[in-house]
Amino acid sequence: MNSVEKSMKEYIEEAEQDLLHTYNRYQVVFDRGEGVWLYDMEGKRYLDFVAGIAVFALGYGNEGYNAALKAQIDKIIHTSNYYYNVPAIEAAGKLKKVSGMDRVFFTNSGAESVEGAIKAARKYAYLKDGRTDHEIIAMEHSFHGRTMGALSVTGNPHYREAFEPGIGNIRFAKLNDFESVEALVNDRTCAVIFETVQGEGGIFPAKEEFLRKLRALCDERDILLILDEIQCGMGRTGHMFAWQKYGIKPDIMTTAKALGCGVPVGAFLMTEKVAANSLTAGDHGTTYGGNPLACAAISKVLDLFEENHIIEHVREVSAYLEKRLDELAAKYDFITERRGAGLLQGLVFNRPVADYINAALKQGLVLINAGTNIIRFVPPLIITEEDIDKMIEILDGCLAG
Repeated sequence: MNSVEKSMKEYIEEAEQDLLHTYNRYQVVFDRGEGVWLYDMEGKRYLDFVAGIAVFALGYGNEGYNAALKAQIDKIIHTSNYYYNVPAIEAAGKLKKVSGMDRVFFTNSGAESVEGAIKAARKYAYLKDGRTDHEIIAMEHSFHGRTMGALSVTGNPHYREAFEPGIGNIRFAKLNDFESVEALVNDRTCAVIFETVQGEGGIFPAKEEFLRKLRALCDERDILLILDEIQCGMGRTGHMFAWQKYGIKPDIMTTAKALGCGVPVGAFLMTEKVAANSLTAGDHGTTYGGNPLACAAISKVLDLFEENHIIEHVREVSAYLEKRLDELAAKYDFITERRGAGLLQGLVFNRPVADYINAALKQGLVLINAGTNIIRFVPPLIITEEDIDKMIEILDGCLAG
């Protein structure tokens, strides 16, 4: 064993001694990245089809992105929300433009964005009738985060059971089953929340008819529609936000992950109607949210999306990814389905997929699961057909082996 190999092993052993064991990590220490490739401490190269879980949309080492962050570090990193800062103002304007929403609150993460959305919905309802027993309808198999509010609306009992009771008054319906939602609505319902494309829960896109019926129901009953675009947003489906494909605008939207392309940042956005009738000064806050460094990242990311025609590229290359995944599914009878939208795809197996993911990692391909039996594909949005062919070649070998 040479010194480099020993060093990587020693780092892993040190991590296991020092870090709280809430992740079963893969046995690799990534050291640097370039484009769609990651390199470990030994210099081994890996094709990345995870992108930090749909985060690194622009790939690694983007010069414009890096330069913008370096320039902001040399100016100022943090001042708090007691004061204005130019990057936050510019980022908010650009985010409003691409989303069509009216007001922005910057957070540090996706889970915090969901927390803010929940608070806004409950305050909106409280101001209407003064009650504090309002209910939120969420979806089965959903995933919204690990904090107590976000966990409470996450539709997987396994994630919640050790931490109950949650925030309370949450009811669960079935995605794409309008009648299951309608049956839960009552005079205490203040919001319906779901991912426009479920990610962790199995790569299930919401259907247009379901979205349209829900939008009409929410309008009729003055219920807020909250769409979680944390994983499926920021161009991943071939639209900046997945709901834009159908033009069905939410009252509140959450975003994070690729919003900062690696810098921890999120946001929740709302219509002017909700903003004027929900959170006011003192209702919500964050020390770090919207600081100059994070917002410089957002601002540059949105510029680069436009300059590099990322949305158009996703639409072109995702059709090829679907074609190649369909071919792979047809080849193996233990792959039962491909589903997804854009560059958020899943292959469904009739068996656990952990061994295939581990085998792929050894062959220089980074993949993740969505549940025990689905391989999830969320690569950087800059991937090419050549990258897809390479991924298929490696994965095919692992499946055949």
